[in-house]
Amino acid sequence: LIGRLIFELPEEMGLIAIAVRQTQGKGRGGNVWLSPLGCALSTLHIAIPLHSNLGQRIPFIQHLVSLAVVESVRSIPGYEDIDLRVKWPNDIYYSDLMKIGGVLVNSTLIETTFHILIGFGFNVNNSNPTICINDLITKFNKEEGTQLKPLTADCLIARTVTVLERLIDIFQEKGPNGVLPRYYKYWIHSGKQVRLHNEEGPLAWIVGIDDYGFLQVHEEGKGVESVHPDGNSFDMLRNLIVPK
Repeated sequence: LIGRLIFELPEEMGLIAIAVRQTQGKGRGGNVWLSPLGCALSTLHIAIPLHSNLGQRIPFIQHLVSLAVVESVRSIPGYEDIDLRVKWPNDIYYSDLMKIGGVLVNSTLIETTFHILIGFGFNVNNSNPTICINDLITKFNKEEGTQLKPLTADCLIARTVTVLERLIDIFQEKGPNGVLPRYYKYWIHSGKQVRLHNEEGPLAWIVGIDDYGFLQVHEEGKGVESVHPDGNSFDMLRNLIVPK
């Protein structure tokens, strides 16, 4: 429905759809994305000019959204140390232990404008089947003796969209280097190793992200190369392919 509405509304009008629960959501590669009550779920439409910094690097959008979700919590005074992080290319994690949310981006180029639908969802207040943001806040309160209040899905969706708007503005003005320091601050891959090609492939160290959003790795005896995930998910220890 939102995919049809975006072409029927005036260009200056923003559009976001928010769901309380999700029973027929779509994930990457045709996967089903099911979400129970207690999750922050929304689909956001944005328009990006083709001839702009972000328009020339569309894969970066999923990274900006993941970062915006993390910063929606960690930019609140007192909540800076809640251990919410980004996992390349499109996941939100508790530390490097558990997935707590994800991002899905679909783009359509019409003339010189990308029309982008951003689906993002993250667990705010449901302890099953893994963990939620409010569990992390409760854990932090017990460990640190603080009294941080639980957060709501509505609040975090609004904060995510606000942070994302700022990140897009910065990216359009300064390019990848304008946002990567903030991204690296919260990502889980620093100092980690991956296997290239297959499970028995050569080991490589993760270096960072290139100008187009792909992962950069350094294999011993070789230079830095950009890689992409093989399949629908990225396991930090397997299934990375070096593009030819």
